[in-house]
Amino acid sequence: MSDTRPDDIKAMSFERALEELEQIVQRLESGEVELEQSIAIYERGAALRKHCETRLKDAELKVEKIVFGPDGRPQAEPADLDTPG
Repeated sequence: MSDTRPDDIKAMSFERALEELEQIVQRLESGEVELEQSIAIYERGAALRKHCETRLKDAELKVEKIVFGPDGRPQAEPADLDTPG
């Protein structure tokens, strides 16, 4: 599957993309946007949502937890984010 996000979105931080997505939602919910413009900003919002999801998944893969190994020394291992604790 090819990445169809515009280059400006690909370069955004998670926080910036989320901020713009929130602004888009507010504009669409206001009902003051014409139909054609609504469609265009909805499509951008969908691309921003995809970008945010990708950034979150990437971050999740990088998260590690520190545990003590059998020798009593600390070591890192992948965190299991699906279980509490």
